[in-house]
Amino acid sequence: MAFVTHLLACIFGTGSWVAINGLWVELPIIVNDVPEGWYLPSYLTILIQMANIGPLFVTIMHKAKPGWLKEVAVIYTIIILGIVALFLLAFFWKETTWIAGQMHSTGFLILTFFLSLVDCTSSVTFLPFMMQLQPKYITTYFIGEGLSGFIPGLLSLVQGVGMIKCVNYTRNENTTEAWPNATDGDYYIETQYLPANYSVQVFFFLLSIMMVFCLVAFFFLTRVSKEDSSKVSLRQSTVTLDSNSTTDVKLSCNMETFDTNKSTEDIINSSGASSGSDNTKVKYSWAHYALIYFLTGWVNALTNGVLPSVQTYSCMPYGNLAYHLAASLGAMANPLACLIAMFLPSRSLPILVLLSVLGTGFGAYNMMTAVMSPCPILQNTNWGIILIVISWILFIGTLSYVKVMIGVILRSQSHSALVWCGAVVQLGSMIGALVMFPLVSVYSFFRSADLCNMNCPS
Repeated sequence: MAFVTHLLACIFGTGSWVAINGLWVELPIIVNDVPEGWYLPSYLTILIQMANIGPLFVTIMHKAKPGWLKEVAVIYTIIILGIVALFLLAFFWKETTWIAGQMHSTGFLILTFFLSLVDCTSSVTFLPFMMQLQPKYITTYFIGEGLSGFIPGLLSLVQGVGMIKCVNYTRNENTTEAWPNATDGDYYIETQYLPANYSVQVFFFLLSIMMVFCLVAFFFLTRVSKEDSSKVSLRQSTVTLDSNSTTDVKLSCNMETFDTNKSTEDIINSSGASSGSDNTKVKYSWAHYALIYFLTGWVNALTNGVLPSVQTYSCMPYGNLAYHLAASLGAMANPLACLIAMFLPSRSLPILVLLSVLGTGFGAYNMMTAVMSPCPILQNTNWGIILIVISWILFIGTLSYVKVMIGVILRSQSHSALVWCGAVVQLGSMIGALVMFPLVSVYSFFRSADLCNMNCPS
């Protein structure tokens, strides 16, 4: 039964960010067929930040009117909304409308907003729901959350997203407009994207199926949480009956049988059901909480906002192979970090701070190569490819481990701590995205590389 619950928690976690992660990896194909072109990532960033109204509303209602929002009902609503939006996106992502004198892909943009609303709201609803289950299942949930980026990445690799070929052209009368300064007989190399192995519509259908699995998993997890609650009530009743039938009740309560510093769930799990759970609840000061939430915001700002917006600039100058290895293996590093956290957990705040600094260092190297695009260091060398791929893997892996352990720490504190954790996750992601948006899309601080026509000094 424990294995089945772990599997359900993992599948449930995959539904957290699968829609938005899927959209990002599919952009190289989508931008070729929508009027926004390569401005589409900028629109996508804005829509995701607008969708933060969802977690903001949930967080405010949790604080202002506790219990008014039924957590299970909210989760059912957003999962079903995600299924419907992805299914409709498969049919209407190419639909366009004239707005303010310009053509816009209104079908894609409207449905993307609803998908962003689903994924952003999952940050403040999915994790708190996991509070109702035993602590050992939260790491499995984070593995599923990592798979929400890993699986769409694999699907995009199978689809052939971003694969290119360099084509030689000779100037003739039909190419004068394309190359007005060319002379007859001149040769040009043009970068062309190869056709995908299957369509965008099929890709969105696959994502909607993943959300259906998430819905089914959540349905069975609610049954598991009810069974756990029944066991808690039964245990409480047993403790009460025993206390009424023995003369040593005061002695027992004053000792370790029913310590008031322990939750009922800790008593039930005191036999060691989870190797990463402590029987005694650790008390943190306000300074510790401030550090934990700062790390949460910082790590998510880097992993969800800052570095993803420049990954193309960071990797593509080293070649298409480097880009795909960094994207696919980097996505694989997330669930791998969650597995490591399951078997080698560490709640030590100094260690988490050290790992955060280490991950930030790898992120700084990735950012440096993006700033130097289209001619970064060690370009056209195997060492350059190896270093950029390893740097992206370690950047994602180390910071993913930090995120998992912070979730485990806050899971051991209270339901409210996890809700605020989700809010800080979204706040950090929003700040990171808003900082990078003007640098990338407004001021064009980063320059793209044409793999077939790069003129960099040797």
